[in-house]
Order: sequence, then structure tokens, then C-alpha cells
Amino acid sequence: MTESVLVVGAGIAGLCSALALGPTGREVTLVERDAPPPEGDADAAFRDWKRTGVGHLRQSHAFLARLSLLLKADHPRLLEALAAFGVRELPFEAMLTEAQRKDYRPEPTDADLTIITSRRTTLELVMRRYVETLPNVTIRSGVFARRLITRTAADGTLSVVGLAGETSEGPVELYADIVLDAAGKGGDFTDQLVAEGATVRENSESAGILYFTRHYRLKPGRSEPPRIGNPPPNGDLGFLKFGVFPADNGCFSITMCAPEIEYEIRKAIVNPDVFQAMTTMLPGLRPWTDPELAEPTTKVFGMGDLQARWRDLVVDGKPAAHGYFAIGDNLIRTNPLYGRGCSFAAVAAYQLRDVLDQSADPVERALTYHQAIQTELKPFFDLMNKQDRAALRRAKAALTPGYKPSLKARLARSFAEDAVTIALRCDTGLLRQGMRGFHMLEHPEAWIKKPGNMARILMYWARGRKRNASAYPPKPGPEREEMMRGLGLDAQADMIPARQAA
Repeated sequence: MTESVLVVGAGIAGLCSALALGPTGREVTLVERDAPPPEGDADAAFRDWKRTGVGHLRQSHAFLARLSLLLKADHPRLLEALAAFGVRELPFEAMLTEAQRKDYRPEPTDADLTIITSRRTTLELVMRRYVETLPNVTIRSGVFARRLITRTAADGTLSVVGLAGETSEGPVELYADIVLDAAGKGGDFTDQLVAEGATVRENSESAGILYFTRHYRLKPGRSEPPRIGNPPPNGDLGFLKFGVFPADNGCFSITMCAPEIEYEIRKAIVNPDVFQAMTTMLPGLRPWTDPELAEPTTKVFGMGDLQARWRDLVVDGKPAAHGYFAIGDNLIRTNPLYGRGCSFAAVAAYQLRDVLDQSADPVERALTYHQAIQTELKPFFDLMNKQDRAALRRAKAALTPGYKPSLKARLARSFAEDAVTIALRCDTGLLRQGMRGFHMLEHPEAWIKKPGNMARILMYWARGRKRNASAYPPKPGPEREEMMRGLGLDAQADMIPARQAA
């Protein structure tokens, strides 16, 4: 008998689930609260598609190599469809410095280190149209999933057997062997399970930043500024992170990230005039927003409530419920700064596929999926939290008059900036290995823990700043006080007394 799967949500996580599970022969039904995409091209989707359930629809998006390689292996026609719609690829070569490019010798595996980048609406539109062609996959739009349908056995075991929802025609109940929750960060089905006696463990902390994105389009006949060179179109000033995301069909977006504690910047940056003024003060962004080159096509989209969250649906060896799995932001929420949300969802979907194929026992399935997620994704999540905490400490230091870092802090920063960063900007072999971790093709810190690699990093550190001078990138932008003055903002408004910063 064919196994049936209900997937709650037809966003990126839900679509990845269909891509993973559809070819296995299972009957897969995706239920989605929002209307289907409009007819037409990528611009029509960006302009007209309303996705109430996707608050970050018009933020910058990218697919890391781990995701694109999964698609290449199982769905090459989807990659062709994405390319036909103008979706871009940024190859490994685009990550090299000018000095590295002079002596660059491609290796076969370099092709694997490619980022797919586009407007989110274009990615989702093409994926959805492709998924709708799969023979045993159905997408039902306009179904608002309200609650899970559960059964409790005599021994107290909780099982999920379907979901109850609403459509424009009235209530509906759908049943399946497996319910896969891809409802996103706002999904609340785990709360229902807990209320019914399940144990769910959750750890959450703030990413400490807010996102602000504006979209642009190149003017007719104009080309993008070079991404390779100095100054680069991305940078980190401590009080502000920024980057350019090339997109489809002559479009691109600029995203700026401000720490939550930078209230003055947060309030001002949503003003399009302030956003534009900030780009002109950042040398790497200035060429991109030159009115002769490109024009803005949107307002500034803000995004807050960036919580890093990890949920365990198996606690002390006991699954929360049989027949229920979670995926995407509903299971793991990440800081979008690292671009791993879509790839996390894809990896989880393919891990679930393997788990379902290996066993029909509901307990074994839950335990194996839980362990697979721990193995494949937890190292990236933990490193992200570590980096976010460090960034928050740096942001607080910038707002603390007279702040003096400890010796340990100075050494840690020097190792990051004068050793690791310089090594990666000089040594293409090290960069190649480091990018494998970035793209989730191996443990994120595997490359730096290799004795030979560490020795090379320490060699660059020992050379000192003078001998490494040519490898340092130019300053990405002004100091905080200079930018605040240039924007007409009060540079002292958010200062933290030293006793509070301690």
C-alpha cells in the first residue's frame, strides 16, 4: 500500500519535502493557506504574489551548495528551469580576491561550491511550478490548517493521523500516514502536542540583529559593478553589516543588518532616503546604487524577531508523537545572515526521505530522524550561536565609551582578523576548504581543525600586519560616529554606561 504524506505549508521547506519524497512513490499532498502564485513571469510574482505566511518573502535569499547539489542529483530539470527564469549562480571563483585570481587554477570540485541567488519569489515560483508537474504530488492552496488530528493509545502514546483546516467552502479534514509540519516559524502545532501530553524541548535565543532590505533594478544597457575587487560589496562595521545579493532579470537587493541595541539606526534606516544615504557612505555599495546605474524598485523591508531556535521532538528517547515530523523554521530557526535556512530545510527533507525508506516502525523513524538532524545540522546551529554572541559583544563594545577589551578578547579578534581572514584571502587552497564548511558539505570547523591548515594559518599570523599589508581588505566604511553624523543622527543616544556593559 502506498504511504501518504501531508505537508503543512508550500513554502521552500514544503517544496523541498515534495522534491525529496515525491520520487519515492509516496502520495504527497501540500496544503497551503495562501493563494497560488499569479500567472506570468518573475516580475509578476514579485509584484503581485501575497504570501501572508512568509513574512520574509522579500528579504534576500540564496541557496548554498548543499541544496543545489541535492537538486543537481535528483532534479536537474529544476535547475534548468531556475536558470531559464534568470536565477543566478555565483561560482567559487567569485569568492577569490584579485590577487588569488591571478594564480587561480580551477579544480573539479570547485564547481560544487556555487551559490544560487535570486529573488525569493522567483525561487519559490519556479520550484512550485516544477513540483506541480511531479506525478504523485498535489498542492492544495487556500487550506488553513488549524489543528492536528491525533489519537491517543491506551498506553498514552500520541499519534498524528491528519489535520483539520478551513477552506473558503468550509471545514475540511485530511488524513495521512505521515504529517510533515513545514508551517514556518509561526507554526504552533507543537504547542498543541504539548497540551495533549507530548514532551518537546526547545532552546531559543535572540540573534541580536534586525534586517533591512531594498530591491533595485539595473537600468537598460547597464551592467553590474564587478564583485571582485576592492572595496568589496559586503562588509562588517560592527554596528552595521551589509551585502549585495544579485538576483534574477537585472535585479539585485541590498541588505543591511543592525544590532538590536542600535535603536537610532534601526529607526532611521527604514526611511528610503536614509537607506540610500547609507549606501553612498559605504564604498562597496556606492557603485551599485548610483542613480545612473540602477533604480530602487521597492521600499525598505524590515525584519525583526530573529530568534535562533532549536526544537527536539525526541526527549529522553521518547518521540513527541508518532507519524509527526517537523522541518524548516518550525523545527530550527536560524539567523538569515548565514543563508542556511533553505539549505537546512532541504537537508532535513532528504534525511527524512532516507529515514522513511529504511523503516516502517514509527518509533525507529522518529529516533533516527532526530539523530540525523543532530548530526547534520546541529554543528552549524551551534557555531552560528557562538558567532552571534560574539557579534553582540562587539556591538555593545562599540556603544560603551572607554571600553577596553581584555587580553583574551584582543587575541581572539587578532586571530580572526590577522590570521584566519588573511590566510583565506591569500591561500586559495585554504579558502576552498573553508568554503566546503560554509556550504554545509562538511562540518563547519573541519577545515580549521586540520593540523596542516592550522599551521598555515599561524604562519600568516606570525608574519605580522606589515608583511601581510597587501592582503587586508580596504576599510569597508566609516566609523560609527562619522556615519551617524553624516546621517544627521545622534551618535550618543544609544551609548551604554560601562557598568551596564560589563
